[in-house]
Amino acid sequence: MTSGVEPGNPVIVATDLRKRYDDIQAVDGISFEVYPGEVFGMLGPNGAGKTTTVEILEGMREPDTGQALINGIDVSKHPTEVKRIIGVQLQANAFFDRLTLSELLKLFGTLYGQKVSPGELLDRVGLGDRGKSQFVKLSGGQKQRFSIAAALVNKPVVMFLDEPSTGLDPQARRNMWDLIKGLKADGTTVVLTTHYMEEAEELCDRVAIVDSGRIVALDTPLSLVDQLLETGFKNERPTRDATLEDVFISMTGRALRDE
Repeated sequence: MTSGVEPGNPVIVATDLRKRYDDIQAVDGISFEVYPGEVFGMLGPNGAGKTTTVEILEGMREPDTGQALINGIDVSKHPTEVKRIIGVQLQANAFFDRLTLSELLKLFGTLYGQKVSPGELLDRVGLGDRGKSQFVKLSGGQKQRFSIAAALVNKPVVMFLDEPSTGLDPQARRNMWDLIKGLKADGTTVVLTTHYMEEAEELCDRVAIVDSGRIVALDTPLSLVDQLLETGFKNERPTRDATLEDVFISMTGRALRDE
């Protein structure tokens, strides 16, 4: 996938971020920029430092040294201002189970001082007919999509999505991909962490591969693959034009099977 992002002033600037926990250097001099309307992937094995880096950008953790700017605002100095302009995908345990989806969105709107239209937000994530449903009664895929609706309440400049398709069946995962593409089409900048390489290739304009607290590679997915091939790398696994997941979708359809 090649980047369709126009050059301009970055909406995220991370400069020499460092964070240590006792004898573990979780983040070790990470620097990068993310541009408006870009889907930027953070990839890495467990414990690589990507989650800590994202939490610094969200204002959840204070870096030991370095600087993070969101839309020109210093995250460490003005974390409250930053939180007003970002959206963070919350985990399921962050919601009141017995409230309806419309009630939850109105509650989040009140917290942000925003008047929201629950119906419009739910329509945007494919849950337009679930406004009166309680959160506890949603399927896994519905909960994931609702978490994105909740993160859109404040019309964020940047959306942070942490493993958004983990645990979803193929139909729900493809639907989630379409939703993220829709965010990009609307001009929202997205920072995405994922363990699914196919997901990163499908969605991300650029990816940063993080290991041992450092960025070891940063480019478009296609460029990174080309760079590997230029080293003489040979893929010993057979390659085909379709995957087993493509077969599954072909046989069962793309329609969501929400309960």
